Amino acid sequence: MIDPFAEDPPGDPEFPAATPAVTFASGGESLRGVLHVPAGRGPHPVVVLLHGFPGDERNFDLAQVLRRAGYASLVFHYRGSWGVGGSWSWGHVLEDVTAVLGGLRGLADVHRLDPRRLALVGHSMGGFAALLTAAAEPSVVAVASVAAFDFGAVAALCRADPAVRARYVEAFDGELAPLRGTSGEALVGEMEAAGDAWRLAGLAPRLAGRPVLLIGTGNDQVTPHRVHHDPVVAAYLDRRVELRHHLFPTDHALSDHRVALARTVLGFLRKVLP
Repeated sequence: MIDPFAEDPPGDPEFPAATPAVTFASGGESLRGVLHVPAGRGPHPVVVLLHGFPGDERNFDLAQVLRRAGYASLVFHYRGSWGVGGSWSWGHVLEDVTAVLGGLRGLADVHRLDPRRLALVGHSMGGFAALLTAAAEPSVVAVASVAAFDFGAVAALCRADPAVRARYVEAFDGELAPLRGTSGEALVGEMEAAGDAWRLAGLAPRLAGRPVLLIGTGNDQVTPHRVHHDPVVAAYLDRRVELRHHLFPTDHALSDHRVALARTVLGFLRKVLP
């Protein structure tokens, strides 16, 4: 077995590795993504990588490591972001993830994919979307969440303290350059309207018996672990989720823990999605 952190796998002239651009229909728009297909006949297990808000970190380093390890990995943009048509909202993100999972089944034969072996890996808002989608979609075999943003927990903080709410409106407004059709006020309002339905700890009953990886970030000002990670870990352990969890001493983007992140995610997938 090759070391996917240090070696390229052998090629296959008949079934070569490829990096095709792919599109998915969602909400009347066309979402654009890139699929990282390993060499070999396959069919290959599939990992969908969900980026956060607004998408500055897209985790292509994970996509390449996973491909070298034999997983087909997909990175895509949601509606209303980075040139994709439509408007941005948290709800649209969740709809788009579900649409992508359905669209992957139609790409299975063309790109040698095995949609029966499907995992979601998300960062920040993408971690939130990964957990919510997995809870609603039994076809997701395993889910990994990295520095997840707990919208339900933050909604409660915003409702309880107008000053906290104002800070989130300002913070969201500051990230809108690559997005369209929204505002900080609209995003906080949507989060508050969803309320506890978007609290990650509440997903535990629907994830019971499924493999879940939670990675928290100890030096993180965006998703401080005492709010966004620790309560979720406690809830999942209590409800017998098949849980692995880690707290890395790093920032929100895991800037100095990218190899540790990749090793942890890959180790998890090798156990639950061979």
